[in-house]
Amino acid sequence: MKVVIIGGVAGGATAAARLRRLDENAQIVMLERSGYVSYANCGLPYYVGGVITDRRKLQTPESFHDRFRIDVRVRQEAVEIDRESKAIKVRNLETGEVYRESYDKLILSPGAHAVIPNLPGIDNERIFTLRTVEDTFKVHGFVETARPASAVVVGGGFIGLEMAENLRDRGLDVTVVQRGGHVMPTLDADMAAIAHNHLRSHSVKLLLNSDVTGFEERADGAVQTNLAQSGPLAADMVVLAVGVAPESALAREAGLDLGVRGSIKVDEHMRTSDSDIYAVGDAVQVKNYVTGQDALIALAGPANKQCRIAADNICGIASTFTGSQGSSVLKLFDLTIATTGLTEIAAKAAGLDADYVALSPASHATYYPGAGSMTMKVLFERGDGRILGAQIIGTDGADKRIDVIATAIRAEMTAADLTELDLAYAPPYSSAKDPVNMAGYMIENILEGRVEQLTWEQALAPVEDEVLLDARTPGEVARGSIDGALHIPLDELREHLNELPRDKRLRVFCQSGLRSYVACRILMQHGFSCANVAGGYGYYQQTVLDQEIRRRGIADCGVTV
Repeated sequence: MKVVIIGGVAGGATAAARLRRLDENAQIVMLERSGYVSYANCGLPYYVGGVITDRRKLQTPESFHDRFRIDVRVRQEAVEIDRESKAIKVRNLETGEVYRESYDKLILSPGAHAVIPNLPGIDNERIFTLRTVEDTFKVHGFVETARPASAVVVGGGFIGLEMAENLRDRGLDVTVVQRGGHVMPTLDADMAAIAHNHLRSHSVKLLLNSDVTGFEERADGAVQTNLAQSGPLAADMVVLAVGVAPESALAREAGLDLGVRGSIKVDEHMRTSDSDIYAVGDAVQVKNYVTGQDALIALAGPANKQCRIAADNICGIASTFTGSQGSSVLKLFDLTIATTGLTEIAAKAAGLDADYVALSPASHATYYPGAGSMTMKVLFERGDGRILGAQIIGTDGADKRIDVIATAIRAEMTAADLTELDLAYAPPYSSAKDPVNMAGYMIENILEGRVEQLTWEQALAPVEDEVLLDARTPGEVARGSIDGALHIPLDELREHLNELPRDKRLRVFCQSGLRSYVACRILMQHGFSCANVAGGYGYYQQTVLDQEIRRRGIADCGVTV
């Protein structure tokens, strides 16, 4: 059996290695148009930033051949698929020679290409993209030799923010230009505000709702980025990170069925509309695991799973890919931003009756030194409490908790299941009630009617027969509160019930939402109508006031110590 793989980055290389492990006698040819194979695009910004320094850690064709005895051909571009004769036309990019390569089975792993908008001045040599190793060396070389003092990063997704961080760490003045209202499409706007605050705290300028209209070369050699909504920006370099699009031209020209945004349509076995051709990775359409809807999810984890599944099926093992839920994690200076499943916006777009809880737990027991706070937003379905998604931003432990919730989503768990999870506990690592358990308890309380919850948008809406009640300490209130809010600390609440209006509903808040929940339980049992404000004042500070909050030296309920 002869298998040809088009594309030799992480996905194609994974398929090739799996094929070899399953069939020692298969003839495997891997074609890659760049000069490197088996590397992760996700790590490229860190080479520019000097965090990763050793080029030798990139996989070479020789090392891959030595391990797997696979015919790896770099700088070879597949230009046409002849499905009838089961052959590929290939161009050697070094010599210009064109030749044909036959196959019994074909795996398409072309990935995605960086979107380059058709704008005036886009071909300026100081405008860079970052998708391949060669792109990385080009940016790194420019930073090393030209010593730029400033950069504009167009786009606030994964690559854009990673580049902003790494260029800032190298001492450049960095401005991020984002077309939409917030960075990171995997976050809702409220959680993205936390990322905005953190970027600004590290002196990264952020321009939201800004459309780039073109670029111009200035007399001093700098690049001028022209914007529709404001004046131009001048910088020594520009990094374009406005997104990626599936590399599906070969598949389209070969007559294979296409799907969402021109992606390659495959079945659960990763087979295309041609039974001898498989497709994997960033170029293929998949199912969103939570909604069951068709989606395009360009992430390394799902891509590697798909490649293994394609190889299995070629070798007679009936493997299936059940979908992707988009679990991801991003380092942003000293914060971790982790997500899985649906955002609130995506859940509503899918027609789901969704709600969320917001909490700010500590990464581990607060009496053990070094605890840091996390901000968690966990989405659930109102009917049965099924967990739909989560967004977590914090100093420590965010990745651990998102992985637990990702597993819960895959197992179709409910909030009640989260409360029952038996998670490892010791004071340096967690609390006896882990933040994941806490999210389950909070959702359970809402579903069972023990407390009513309001968002800050609802809590701040003027309603004549409702008032805000601040349950924090006098010291916390002195550092900031809501104009017009009543103030009674939780620990003194029972002694001051007669000061509260019984003809109005009380909208209760504290710093993180925990003390206000306790306050609501007290008030409800004394005949008051009340609702707990999700996330507390700390959430309000970050998502409404755009303030960076302290995340170290935090006691229970977000109290600063």
